[in-house]
Amino acid sequence: MARPQSHRDVTDSLPSKFLRTFGNIPFGVSLLALWGVLTLIGVVVEQNQGSDAYFAAYPAPIARAILRMNFDDIYHSVWYLASIGLVLVSMTTATFTKVIPRRLPPYRPVKIDAIPLHVNVNVKGDPASVRDRVEAFFKKHGFEVRRRDFDGTEWSFADRFNWARVGVLVNHLAILIIAAGTIVYWARGFSGETAILTGQAAQMPQTRDIVRLDGFAYRIQPIMTKSGVVYQPIDYVSHVSVTRRDGVPTPMVVRVNHPIDLDGTLLYQASYGFGMRFALTHDGRATPALSDRTLMEGDALDLPGTSRSIVYERFVPTLDRRTGAPSADPRVTDPAVVLTIADAGSPIGSVLVPLRSSLDVGGGWRIVPQRDVIYSGFQYRYDPGVPLVAVGAVLLLVGLVISFYFLPARLHVRVDPAADGSSTVGLAATTVKGYDIFETQFRELVAHLESEVS
Repeated sequence: MARPQSHRDVTDSLPSKFLRTFGNIPFGVSLLALWGVLTLIGVVVEQNQGSDAYFAAYPAPIARAILRMNFDDIYHSVWYLASIGLVLVSMTTATFTKVIPRRLPPYRPVKIDAIPLHVNVNVKGDPASVRDRVEAFFKKHGFEVRRRDFDGTEWSFADRFNWARVGVLVNHLAILIIAAGTIVYWARGFSGETAILTGQAAQMPQTRDIVRLDGFAYRIQPIMTKSGVVYQPIDYVSHVSVTRRDGVPTPMVVRVNHPIDLDGTLLYQASYGFGMRFALTHDGRATPALSDRTLMEGDALDLPGTSRSIVYERFVPTLDRRTGAPSADPRVTDPAVVLTIADAGSPIGSVLVPLRSSLDVGGGWRIVPQRDVIYSGFQYRYDPGVPLVAVGAVLLLVGLVISFYFLPARLHVRVDPAADGSSTVGLAATTVKGYDIFETQFRELVAHLESEVS
């Protein structure tokens, strides 16, 4: 009768089962695939939006699934952090159970003839003197030689670039450090964007810093090409005043590719555009409540007492005076706006309206685009994991250089006495990258050995 498995037997098997599972390469690859799928979801699904935005963009069942599974903030979700943790555990386990034993094999005797790269060379002299000469030969050619005794039989082991065996370990360590830096960003970092009209201010919610746009300037350079004139942006410059926790405004300048650093939070110049002030009248009388607003592209004005609304679609810097159509010139010379009239939420037409000209929108309402107000688009980001990612990137580069440009090789050498009083040198070569890649070097080394030692 079989003995029932005890609690001790079960617990003793758990570590081995854990090591077999998480050290399994296909299992680790599947975890990486899961991580990649979750990352792709974060790219496809717009993050950190209100629930209404998801119900507007997706069918109701998909929108509910996105919200319930925290796919609207996936990079901070349990699913995402758990996938990263499992990947790190799998990589660490595989490194210590598979990579290290294979990359750093112990010194042990081998069957010379069973290894594909092997040769037997007859050398004159007794085994002791031949062994010394062979070891001196390998040292001369840049090998590190160690001698070991196994049950009375002496073996010599000649290693070249033995230190390069750790190249893959450096790569694994680099990936772990990069992953750690990414986790630090997800745990403590943040990012966002905002658009600020000239003369107005916005507050970054995470840092409470207040950024006021005092002025914005840009330069456009017309360049003649074979296909026509191309308008090349030269520079975008935002002059801002930043009020920190001390309450004192500090003038700063933000340029493209030259962000300002607010105690680790980088504020980037991302875009610019034009807000618009409109004057609305009803039956010839001004309506200050609707005329005091500055609209951004996409904003709408609802007309009281009607089902109609006016959407400010976009700003046109220059009209082509010959055709009356928008010009490709982004410099503001003869501006207009594109307005869309909607009735009960359904668009009924779009109109190009030059500045300071009026448009009758029906029901006694008339709209006049009066003045453009330039705004600057900013992106801000705080990433405390950048130093870790930078260190990991450097280590990854070092590991790749080691792995691709240095070939660790070990030569197993045994010297036996021959029948004619000479000695037989048995030589076998192993590498971490297979036998074919070292075959040419092995043949050349054997040829030098035969000419210098024999």
